[in-house]
Amino acid sequence: MTGIAFEDFTPGSVIEGGPLTVTEAEIVAFAAEFDPQPFHLDAEAAKATFVGQLIGSGWQTAGFGMRLLQEHVFRGGTSMGSPGIAELRWLRPVLPGDALRIAVKVESCRASNTKPDRGFVAFAMTVLNGAGERVMTQEFSVMFPRRGTEPLPPRAVTPAGPEALVEPDDAEALHFLESAPLGTARDLGRHHFTPDAVIAYARAYDPQAFHVDPEAARQTHFGGLCASGWHTAAVWMKRLHITRERDIAFTARTGPVPQLGPSPGFRDMRWLAPVYAGDTLRYTCTLVDKRAAASRPGWGLATHENVGVNQRGETVFRFTGSVFWQWAREA
Repeated sequence: MTGIAFEDFTPGSVIEGGPLTVTEAEIVAFAAEFDPQPFHLDAEAAKATFVGQLIGSGWQTAGFGMRLLQEHVFRGGTSMGSPGIAELRWLRPVLPGDALRIAVKVESCRASNTKPDRGFVAFAMTVLNGAGERVMTQEFSVMFPRRGTEPLPPRAVTPAGPEALVEPDDAEALHFLESAPLGTARDLGRHHFTPDAVIAYARAYDPQAFHVDPEAARQTHFGGLCASGWHTAAVWMKRLHITRERDIAFTARTGPVPQLGPSPGFRDMRWLAPVYAGDTLRYTCTLVDKRAAASRPGWGLATHENVGVNQRGETVFRFTGSVFWQWAREA
């Protein structure tokens, strides 16, 4: 299944790779599917926004980082997946024509205490543009098989049946951040992960065997085709926008609509269980903290907690994010 193993990594070593040149067409296509904000979709419309120019979605930048990671750090092979991301920071926007490359430091290596066929490698990755400027940093860990050990048997997977999803028609008023209530979960609705969509996303951003090849996936410890963790995250963004569009229309009937800006990053992203082809996830988003942004008058920084639950009621995905949010209604 894989040509890369836990023993191939040494703490302190640095692995570099790239470049990967980003096109405007890629930026717009990803945004249209997952993150349809004006500054990701249209160069002219972007001029009137918070950022002032067309930029790539941060979620797509994470996907580009994953593509470079698989090609250069995994050597084109397949890991055993990642339990999550400790912290990710988007430091500069990715622009059309940027040539991205990565520098990945091996922070630590430890064998699993409970599963002798694998070990955990902690990485610190920096994504740079063609000018050598940092555009994203990420701290995370990945599982790799151990050489000379007998792999544990694949999981027994029962594929979920198709679900007929009906888009909700509920809507809630959007608040400026200063008056937005804390602690109330917003239901973002459900998304069904089809095999074709799982494979298409993975081919573009995370081409590991258990994401792109159903038969090969059945032979891995996952036991079946499963979605990339970055696909799971991108769909959260998709559901957020679909829900927000209803809320925007509802809010606009009676007054101004607060704007959202870009996100500086997130922390504690956990992929708690595989999301298999055929699964359906329900996402929720809860505002948990807020503060005025001293460096950006008129704006605040919101902290939100997000969860994805599958059709069996199992929490499979969670993270704590942040986003710039218009602070108060203009006088």
